[in-house]
Amino acid sequence: MHRKAAMVGLLYPCIDGRLGGPHGFKREWSSVMRCIAVFVGINHASAKVDFANNFQLSLTLAALSVGLWWTFDRSRSGFGLGVSIACLATLATQLLVHNGVFQYTSPDFLYIRSWLPCIFFAGVITMGNIGRQLAMYECTVVQEKTHED
Repeated sequence: MHRKAAMVGLLYPCIDGRLGGPHGFKREWSSVMRCIAVFVGINHASAKVDFANNFQLSLTLAALSVGLWWTFDRSRSGFGLGVSIACLATLATQLLVHNGVFQYTSPDFLYIRSWLPCIFFAGVITMGNIGRQLAMYECTVVQEKTHED
């Protein structure tokens, strides 16, 4: 799982270079840490908060995940990559569950929980922010070394 997260983090700056950069907000590590904290909160809510039904939980997590994107990303490339990877990860999870690799105790959407794509989307946005920040750090280090020479 760590390798996939690292791939997403590395993919974000590459996609930005091809489709246009992220939003023009000031980027700094404190913003990335806030994004991680919000992601942890969304993930925790999916497991611990009781809702009247799964539809209400899924709708709430979808709104929180889009809010995470709006607050910390706002790029079309980030949204597209988030939706694409969330769909692919959900499909892969459905295939794994269907083939008996693992199972959910109470699936409500085909073979999985309906809120799972929201968690994947929020995770992609979070890993993308980390990747963008690391890419900015790398560019800064390379520029400083070039100026020193």
